[in-house]
Amino acid sequence: MDTEQHTSHRSKIAILWRGDAASRREATPQNSRFVRVFEALEASGIEAIPVVYDETFAEPVRDQLLTMDGVLVWVDPIHQGKTRAALDPLLREVAAKGPMKRPWVSAHPGVILKMGVKDVLYRTRHLGWGADTHRYASAEAFHAEFPSRLRSGGPRVVKQNRGNGGQGVWKVEALSDADTTIRVLHALRGSQPEEIPLEVFMARCEPYFGWGGCIIDQAFQPRLPEGMIRCYVSGSKVAGFGHQLIKALIPPPPEGPDSPQAQPGPRIMHGPDAAQFRALRRLMEDEWIPGLMATLAVDEASLPVIWDADFLYGPRDAVGADTYVLCEINASSCFAIPDEAPAAIARTVRERIRRGMGSEAGR
Repeated sequence: MDTEQHTSHRSKIAILWRGDAASRREATPQNSRFVRVFEALEASGIEAIPVVYDETFAEPVRDQLLTMDGVLVWVDPIHQGKTRAALDPLLREVAAKGPMKRPWVSAHPGVILKMGVKDVLYRTRHLGWGADTHRYASAEAFHAEFPSRLRSGGPRVVKQNRGNGGQGVWKVEALSDADTTIRVLHALRGSQPEEIPLEVFMARCEPYFGWGGCIIDQAFQPRLPEGMIRCYVSGSKVAGFGHQLIKALIPPPPEGPDSPQAQPGPRIMHGPDAAQFRALRRLMEDEWIPGLMATLAVDEASLPVIWDADFLYGPRDAVGADTYVLCEINASSCFAIPDEAPAAIARTVRERIRRGMGSEAGR
């Protein structure tokens, strides 16, 4: 029996994003960027409600969320200087206090702290998507271990634990074994390579420990210019792919970092059955997602209703086939999405409502 029949009311799901007071007053399903998600939920018999959040009106948002059966959250870790430091406790409180363990929250902050941080690259490095990856838990460890690793292992990519849009992600190259000067390039759009002392760079990274708790260090992937593959997932099933020729961590052309030649290419979206990503889908659904869940102790009902795993091409294998290296998981604000993804989101939401989902994982 469906939850709607059992409870004699149509389930209500909030779609939450960040905005100001004016956008909260004026928000409708039709004028939001999530219009296709609203439509898919409505087509599945689920009432979807727009909820705009800001710290200045957090209390009415909290009260509104407590009237819902579920909350789908699209808020970046860092946006125009604002973080989720106030939102995440609010979402935890709502998920814990709601009647019948509702509303459930996706992605729950506890799940984001397991999946949607760069530390996942280190914790899951043993899976087939792993690479030469290291974790520094303190500035002292970073200063002690990173210099020798940089000089012996070739170019590295240093990443703060929490961030988005390339913030706090750096390509780092040693210029020589003897010289303490390095070349760094920030992944943030518009960045230029810099040659600076290694100690200056490491000092620049020290604030990352205060915000994210650690720094992750991966080997640079030489096939980066071939693009990044974004594998979109709803729950535990692949919902589509996006392939994009990115320019982050690639030195800008002579025309400069703001020139058209320096801009990333369009993200070409594909459905879950795309032939060129068939092997990646099989690996994700049969091996890597189960391995992720086991490693992080996240059950299927707690996986976000939409998330993505970003891959770079790794070295070709012995028969010339592509391999894939995980460079990031986005669990807190995965958008834009393929055309097939809204229907997948609606199916996942409906299934969780049907089960009376109130998972304890990550709470």
